[in-house]
Amino acid sequence: MLYVLMGEDAPGKLEVRMAVRPAHLARLEALRDEGRLLMAGPMPAIDSPDPGPAGFFGSLVVAEFASLADAEAWLAADPYVIKGVFARTSARPYKKVLP
Repeated sequence: MLYVLMGEDAPGKLEVRMAVRPAHLARLEALRDEGRLLMAGPMPAIDSPDPGPAGFFGSLVVAEFASLADAEAWLAADPYVIKGVFARTSARPYKKVLP
């Protein structure tokens, strides 16, 4: 089943986010290579594709997992979670309808 994983950035964590980004992306690339990743990306804090020092509100991942517990475990092991980039996280079941 598909799940939406969201993380909201903690204030003042842009530098940490950028430092651990390669490890975060490696995990997403593994999901992609397994054919389980539908989409993933950051949400800029301002209305701009390059928010600069304004940073990011958070990140969104839509991917396939065997269960909600598996999705939550994957999210909990993400470098952004481990290093405190995210102040809050959530994992929810998702049903794709379109396109």
